[in-house]
Amino acid sequence: MNFDLTSEQDQLRDAVRALGRRYGHRYFVEKAKAGEHTTELWQEAGELGYLGVNIPTEYGGGGGGITELAIVCEELAAAGCPLLLLVVSPAIAATVINRHGTEEQRKRHLPGLADGSQKIVFAITEPEAGSNFHRLATVARRDGDDWVLSGRKCYISGVDEAQFVLVVARTEDSSTGKLKPALFIVPTDAAGLTRSKLDMEIVSPENQFLLYLDEVRLPGDALVGGSLDAGLPALFAGLNPERITVAAMGAGTGRYAIERASEYTATRKVWGGRTIGSHQGVAHPLAHAAVQVELARLMIQKAAALYDAGRDLEAAVSANMAKYAAGDAAALAVDTAVQALGGAGMTTEYGVATLLGAVRAGRIAPVSREMILNFVAQHVLGQDKSY
Repeated sequence: MNFDLTSEQDQLRDAVRALGRRYGHRYFVEKAKAGEHTTELWQEAGELGYLGVNIPTEYGGGGGGITELAIVCEELAAAGCPLLLLVVSPAIAATVINRHGTEEQRKRHLPGLADGSQKIVFAITEPEAGSNFHRLATVARRDGDDWVLSGRKCYISGVDEAQFVLVVARTEDSSTGKLKPALFIVPTDAAGLTRSKLDMEIVSPENQFLLYLDEVRLPGDALVGGSLDAGLPALFAGLNPERITVAAMGAGTGRYAIERASEYTATRKVWGGRTIGSHQGVAHPLAHAAVQVELARLMIQKAAALYDAGRDLEAAVSANMAKYAAGDAAALAVDTAVQALGGAGMTTEYGVATLLGAVRAGRIAPVSREMILNFVAQHVLGQDKSY
């Protein structure tokens, strides 16, 4: 068992860390509060090949796997720049299209996803069904050679930045009459597709939206994989990469918060000329948070390795555990950092309270702690399904 990165992965980590620190958390917050996007960072990351590390070389990518993409997500977050669209576009959309798209779809979309010139966001969640694809109300029906989509989606990240949205809908199986999931690549400027921005209590340059699909007409080749049989495998293909990269972003955010707090407590002196970090009441909570973040990182590494080895069922368990662990660890790290800094921790200048909303959301999305516990109880402990 080897916990060391390869030399190429080490170089990737160092390079991404350097890029992230050149921009830093102040850049991230300024963009968010101005209602702008981290366009410069995204473009440079694409030009340097970091956005396409998990995309095959024949489509302009780096030929690596989710392990490499998790490194990118973690290191940018550790520099104070947790980019949610890394999860949505390279992790989910690129994986789905690469593994289950047609060759035409791969050639059309993967090169742009690799160099950052194209973004594809993901739309599964609905107001009534949540992310339960068995109850989705968004329906796709055939009309000649076209598809027509109608429905609503919510909490859809980055639609205002993307050229396409990967929509999960339900279609009728002509042989059984039952509804089954299917994925469609929908241009964000398609007629009948409208959006409204959701106001969120999260400091982020990436926005959330409600989507409305009102008889959105698409050509036949918008169906991922060109067949309804590709729908369910394509949907599941994006779930493990999503959980692993979200976890990596959480671990990186936790590292960032602990580093900021540690720098402060190692130099701040209040009583008797001693640094506040010399007091166990300050040092121990930070040390505890650091332990939790490192444990989460180990599970992320395991999940990514299993996924890249093609061991999907085992990867699903580890990916869910990684997401659970990292969500809790990131929330603990940021909260502990704020407490260690005292009043300074609540200021924008010190750059930790600005992450409170994001890490709290990380315990809810893209899958809640409770649903992960349901999954573990069923698939690890052998309990009956509870929902």
